[in-house]
Amino acid sequence: MDAMSDASAERLKISPEPLPRRVCAAPMMDWTDRHCRRFFRALAPNALLYTEMVVADAILKGRRERLLGFDPIEQPLALQLGGSDADKLAAAARIAEDWGYDEINLNVGCPSERVQNATFGACLMAQPQLVADCIAAMRHAVKVPVTVKCRIGIDDQDSYEFLLNFVDTVAATGCDTFIVHARKAILSGLSPKQNRDIPPLNYPLVWRLKKERPTLVVVINGGIKTLEEARTQWAHTDGVMIGREAYHNPYFLGELNRVAWPSVVSSLPEPSEVVRALAPYIAAQLARGERLQSMTRHLLGLYAHRPGARAYRRVLSERAHRSDAGMTVLDAAVRAAEAAGGEGALA
Repeated sequence: MDAMSDASAERLKISPEPLPRRVCAAPMMDWTDRHCRRFFRALAPNALLYTEMVVADAILKGRRERLLGFDPIEQPLALQLGGSDADKLAAAARIAEDWGYDEINLNVGCPSERVQNATFGACLMAQPQLVADCIAAMRHAVKVPVTVKCRIGIDDQDSYEFLLNFVDTVAATGCDTFIVHARKAILSGLSPKQNRDIPPLNYPLVWRLKKERPTLVVVINGGIKTLEEARTQWAHTDGVMIGREAYHNPYFLGELNRVAWPSVVSSLPEPSEVVRALAPYIAAQLARGERLQSMTRHLLGLYAHRPGARAYRRVLSERAHRSDAGMTVLDAAVRAAEAAGGEGALA
C-alpha cells in the first residue's frame, strides 16, 4: 500500500465533524484564490470557505502546489472541482483529500460557454445520472463530504419537478448536501455575469426543496445582501452562501459570521486591525516573490461603506501594482483612510 493509500486508510478511523454551513463564502473564478481566502478568514473565523473552481484535469496534470496549496488557517475549506469524467474526478478528489481539504464540491452551476464546451458546469443539470455517477465515484474515493453546487434549472427546464428529479437522482448516491443558486442558468445568449443578474431569483423553490427533503442539507445562494435577508433564508434553509457581496463588502461576511456564531465572535476588528493581522502573511508572500497587488486586489473592499474608502482605494490603485511595492504601500493606504475619518463604526 502506498503512502497516499496509508493516509486514506488512517482517515477511515476518523469521523469528521459536521462542517459549519450556516455561512459560506462562494467559489468565484479569479477571485477566491488563497490570498482572498486568507483575508476572508480574518473577518469570518467560522465560515466555510470555497476555492475557485479547479478543473480535475488540471489537478491530475498540473502544478499542484499552485492549484491546491493553502494556509491551514483557511480551514474549514472546500475545493470546488469542475469536470464530468467520473474516474478523473475521483482521482482529483483523492489528491485533494490528501492535501487536506475538508470537502469536495462539484460545480454544476457555472453557465459559461467555455465550461459548457468541456461538458461540465450548469449544463450537467440536464444529465442527472451522469452527475450521480461522478458523485458516487468521488464518494467512493474519499472520506470527506462530497457536495454539489447547482442552479434551480437551466433554460426552459426550470420547474420544481426538474430540480427535484436532479436532486433525488444525485442524493440516491448518498450525497446529502446541495448548494443551490436560486436562479436558473440560461446556457445560450447570456454571459456568466448576466446569468448572475437577469434570470429572476426564486427563493421559494429552494425553500420547498428543503421542506420536502428535510434530511438533506440545503444551502441557498444568490442575491443575499443584507443581514435581514440572511435571517429570512436561515428560517427556510440550512445556510447561506455569499458571493459577490462578500467580495465587494467583506464586512458583510464578517457580520454574518458574528451573528451566526455570537458566542465565538462578539465584535468585528477594525480595518487597521485586519491589516495588522494579515501583515505577517503578506510579508511572507512578498518574500516568496508574490506581487503586492496579487494580494491587495482582494482588499479593496476593506473600507467599503466607511469614510476613507476612496482614499484607501486610491493609494492601492496607484501604488500596489509597482514591482517594488511592499508593506509600506498598504500602511500608507490605511493611514490615508484614517486621515479621511475611516476608522470607526460602519457608515
